[in-house]
Amino acid sequence: MVNRLVFENLKHRPVRTLLSAFLIGVQVTLILTLVGVSYGWLNDIAARTRGTGADIMVRPPDSSVIGFSGNMPEKLVPIVRETSHVAVATGVLQQNVGSIDYIMGIHLAEFNAMSGGFQYLSGGPFTAPNDLIVDEVYARSKHVKVGDMVNIGKSWRVAGIVVPGKLARTFADIKVLQRMYSSDGQISTIFVKVDKPDNVAAVMSELGERLNAYKIYSMEEYTSLISVNSLPELKTFTKVVIGLGLVIGFLVVFLAMYTAVLERTREIGILKALGASPGYILNMLLRETVLLSIAGCIAGFLMTYGARAAMHVFVPTMPTEIVYSWWPRAGALALIGSLLGAVYPGLKAAKQDAIEALSYD
Repeated sequence: MVNRLVFENLKHRPVRTLLSAFLIGVQVTLILTLVGVSYGWLNDIAARTRGTGADIMVRPPDSSVIGFSGNMPEKLVPIVRETSHVAVATGVLQQNVGSIDYIMGIHLAEFNAMSGGFQYLSGGPFTAPNDLIVDEVYARSKHVKVGDMVNIGKSWRVAGIVVPGKLARTFADIKVLQRMYSSDGQISTIFVKVDKPDNVAAVMSELGERLNAYKIYSMEEYTSLISVNSLPELKTFTKVVIGLGLVIGFLVVFLAMYTAVLERTREIGILKALGASPGYILNMLLRETVLLSIAGCIAGFLMTYGARAAMHVFVPTMPTEIVYSWWPRAGALALIGSLLGAVYPGLKAAKQDAIEALSYD
């Protein structure tokens, strides 16, 4: 009987029911999209770092896990090359040219020897000092083709467009970049490829003795550190957005249930006159809330696919993933927010006096 009343109440007000479910779905989509962007961005960084083909990384003492903050002398590269079992070692320079834009300076021949070389979709290597190689994702997002001029800190000509997946999205000759930004003799990181995988530990040990002030990671170790937990700012931002999602769910259900209680005052009075207890009334409203939350979660899960598709079209440089492990958490958060929003209206309905409710106009 209670379930029938719940369904009939929701069907009797279809617009409000659909709108409430949709807004709860927005809350779920907000959480899942943020998580998807975080995971997608970090996993993309890890994949592009692995795309260098390196086995070991050497970084400055003050560098962070994400990004190439801090520089070190390029003269360290020959020291690394002298280490036993090192097959290839090359230095790169990350030059930040904006809040999020950067160009990766490389020795093209050395980088190709380590990574296996770029796969060109159009154009080719550098032929002039202001030449830039960009990956297909960057070219698509900026709508550029070979020969076009782009402004990334300075004016560059697109010399080649390559398949993505090798360290960065934009590349310039390292010597040109060093001169342009007064960073002569400076690099951000040294990538090292050993002759055999079994020798990685031995090379790291020897490098640790030669360069004891610098951070030395195996590629497996480094990519395992690339996570939300390694970025306190991103972790805090995620918590803030999840908190906002809870507030949205709370307010949506609170307004919907509070309005429903006012509209159904006489109905509640009739139920009480027929012997319905306060617990019965509260139970009925909470069941409605649970159904709204379930419908909202389903809508939110579906809208997450739409959000990912929209991100792929409008912001292709920001990869987004569908993180299925977060679906139960996002659903639980939506349910908690909704139930909290339904508590006060439910208690208000449960405490109504039957005679006053029946006389309500």
